[in-house]
Amino acid sequence: MPALVAVSALTLTACGGGGGTKSDSANKGPAASVSTISVGSKADSTGPAADVPGAKQGGTAHGIEAAGFDYLDPSQQYVNEYQAVGMLYSRQLTNYKTDPATGKTSLVGDLATDTGTSSDGGKTWTWTLKDGLKFEDGTPITSKDVKYAIERLYADYQTSGPTYFPRWLSGDDYRKAYQGPDHGDLPESVIGTPDAQTIVFHFQGVHSDANFAAAMPDVTAIEKSADTKQDYNNHPVSIGPYKIKDYQPEKSLTLVKNPNWDPKTDPLRHQYVDSWVFELNVSNPQLTQRLMGGAGTDNDALTLVQNADPSMTQTIQNDPQYKSRTISQYQPYVDVFSINTSRVTDVKVRQAMAKAFPTAAVLRQFGGAAAGDLAGNLVSPTVSGWKDTDPLGIKANPSGDPAAAKKILQDDNKLGYHIVLAYSNSTRWQTISATIQDALNRAGFNVETKALDPTTYYTEIGKTDNGFDMYRTGWGADWPNGSTVIPPTLDGRQIANSAPNYSHYNNPAMNAEMDKIGAVADPNDASAQWMQLADKILSTDVPQIPYAYDKFFQVYGSGLGGVAYNPGLGCIDPSSVFIK
Repeated sequence: MPALVAVSALTLTACGGGGGTKSDSANKGPAASVSTISVGSKADSTGPAADVPGAKQGGTAHGIEAAGFDYLDPSQQYVNEYQAVGMLYSRQLTNYKTDPATGKTSLVGDLATDTGTSSDGGKTWTWTLKDGLKFEDGTPITSKDVKYAIERLYADYQTSGPTYFPRWLSGDDYRKAYQGPDHGDLPESVIGTPDAQTIVFHFQGVHSDANFAAAMPDVTAIEKSADTKQDYNNHPVSIGPYKIKDYQPEKSLTLVKNPNWDPKTDPLRHQYVDSWVFELNVSNPQLTQRLMGGAGTDNDALTLVQNADPSMTQTIQNDPQYKSRTISQYQPYVDVFSINTSRVTDVKVRQAMAKAFPTAAVLRQFGGAAAGDLAGNLVSPTVSGWKDTDPLGIKANPSGDPAAAKKILQDDNKLGYHIVLAYSNSTRWQTISATIQDALNRAGFNVETKALDPTTYYTEIGKTDNGFDMYRTGWGADWPNGSTVIPPTLDGRQIANSAPNYSHYNNPAMNAEMDKIGAVADPNDASAQWMQLADKILSTDVPQIPYAYDKFFQVYGSGLGGVAYNPGLGCIDPSSVFIK
């Protein structure tokens, strides 16, 4: 998932802090759970969802969100906040089923009867749709509607959503092969619909984790006759338990029950509350204060993605009244400082930057241990195959080692090396950039800081000729497999303006290893190999400096029950919420 998602975890929760420490004990905070995601059975995919103990019908649940919903069209939803609200009115071929009682999560069939069947060595995937699926107007959902949803991803107005399925079906330049449903249908040899309930995807290569990719919000069903193209974003047709009653962009979103949703088809959602009302663009600390205080309708409120304000973290941790309504879980994001390898071409210099980096101090200024744990590598603990490795010695020495870094520069005849450190121009980032500047200068660098407009920060650092040497970025796994982390951020063939390879890293040998792992049919074997490759890249070439495994830490209103966490999205799962 894009770095914009990761911003919610740390950047928006940062606060000022002190200097470094010789150990990471100062960064020990509220314990976060690591939720693993298993692949469920056909029985797990069968509705209705098990009743939540104590659940009641009726009432209105409220959401308080720090930003607006830029995309309601499921085809354009990539940020986790949009995907979370989409759980209430949209569905995919597969999805993540969270048990509110145990917190365990599994991948199950959502629109489909199971998580899919692969053939042809993993190149061909087949799903069968459930009986009884309908759009909000009562029209039956068929395989043609799922095919149409994928076909519209090829249209030029589709600019913000995931692109896995079209790229896997038609190549990286998929829009050259097909320009969308206005130009006819994709042939059956690409997407087959042999009957009304069967859909067959013929990918160009092996994709052993296509069952997880089918849980992305764009792998859905869309009614062709109701598709208003760009305007669909303001009022998508529901296939979930709720439908849109009113949407005021940047202000509010109101959902009411969808009478044509059949709970017998849905293994993960409920329809306990009568309606949902989301209030948009409420900033911290007010957002957290309202959830803690629970006045009026705030007693029945939650926030989908926004972390608790750091100034209130200690109170939430220590006051027993919040214990039963606090969620502390790892998110699928890793925050890093990317090193622009097209400018800092000497790996010895990059090694010295990593050696001197004041990780503990930076994390403390981001909000401390409630917002994240010290990261030793580029893969989140939520990703399959993750190991607690530390190839750069970051966790072993979180304060950094300026003396060792200076020796590396001195031996390389690079003392005084000039570094341009770009940062988002806010009080918080001014403080953090000054901390990094001081640490690197003490190690023998000559650091120049460059303030960027926060609104255009990612646009500026996303340029291939950005003129900067170092800048904060972040990335989250789209599903718990390294294939959604390593290639997007480190494949040298994907260097382009606005592409997530922010370090402009390009090592042909590593690119070839990515291709090799991408063709591995066994997902467990592939996961282990992605982890090994991530560490190999980090230790060999140092294109990034990881510093935080992000956490979600927040309270919700005491009037709510059935609140669960979705580790696949790294946010609250609203599917089973009820009013106590």
